[in-house]
Amino acid sequence: MSDIYTAHYSVLKEECIHYLTENASAEGRNYYADLTFGGGGHSFALLESSDNAHVFSTDQDPDALANGKKRIEQHSAGSRLNLLPTNFEKFPEIIAEKYAEEIEQYGGFQGIMMDLGVSSHHFDEGRRGFSFRFDAPLDMRMNSEDSNIQTAADLVNNYSAEDLEALISDYGEEIFAKQIVQNIISKRNEAPIQTTKDLEDIIFHSYPKKMRFGKASPSTKTFQALRIAVNRELDVLESTIARLYPLLRPGGRLAIISFHSLEDRIVKREYKNISDNGEFLCRILTKKPIVPTERELSENSRSRSAKLRVIECINEEMLSPKELKKRKYQGMRNGNEK
Repeated sequence: MSDIYTAHYSVLKEECIHYLTENASAEGRNYYADLTFGGGGHSFALLESSDNAHVFSTDQDPDALANGKKRIEQHSAGSRLNLLPTNFEKFPEIIAEKYAEEIEQYGGFQGIMMDLGVSSHHFDEGRRGFSFRFDAPLDMRMNSEDSNIQTAADLVNNYSAEDLEALISDYGEEIFAKQIVQNIISKRNEAPIQTTKDLEDIIFHSYPKKMRFGKASPSTKTFQALRIAVNRELDVLESTIARLYPLLRPGGRLAIISFHSLEDRIVKREYKNISDNGEFLCRILTKKPIVPTERELSENSRSRSAKLRVIECINEEMLSPKELKKRKYQGMRNGNEK
């Protein structure tokens, strides 16, 4: 295991902590959840926000869990930081089964966050196959110990041409998907494509010569697409957001950092669905997403595509007269339409 996790840069950390702790109670416990623990930067920042902060964190990556356990022991934080070895899609069920009574005493979670970006550890630890900068097995599984999850090599070598083109086009938004897939099929008919460098070479020669040496590598979009598919990233995100919102207490907030347009569109759409369905009162706090400051970008160029969106759980007592009037009017309109 590498120690690089401890040096991981936590994207939009100050902004996240501000939004999640702004309404924190001075008495009792404030429960938070960081559902993408990674290097632990956001989790420990939440823990340090107040003496009455208690944090539940999740991660499915063995390296992150081992490193997180070590950091929790070093900081003697085990009584207030609970690191769960799971994908965040299972978090609502785990809370309901094991911790619901404890958390309901304090009204629910004060803040829940997800940083959807792939940790620097995964890109810098070449053996995991996330980066084309290293020659490594074409793996890309976040949970590398789960043999039931197909690797990127499995997809590249076994998907039909039609399915592979759809994957690269939809998840990578790659305009040369057709040519890339044609060359993948040709190469895999000769021998299985097993390593990151094998695939990078295929993609490189699938691009027009004049576009092979741009700012971004030709492989960027295809590698992104495969990673998303291997880990079911978009499906899991889409199915989880609406199940997290009911865990919040009034004044509690859900904050999600996305790193590409596919994720951001899902977050924006799911927030709007929560707002429109009428089951819950909420307030979307970020009509436009929060993006990194120039200072952060100078410190960490990998933050450049990050976008933070926040939604707040409210009750009628928190509504202003203007908001009450607007909601009443919308309710009347909806009733008339029926």
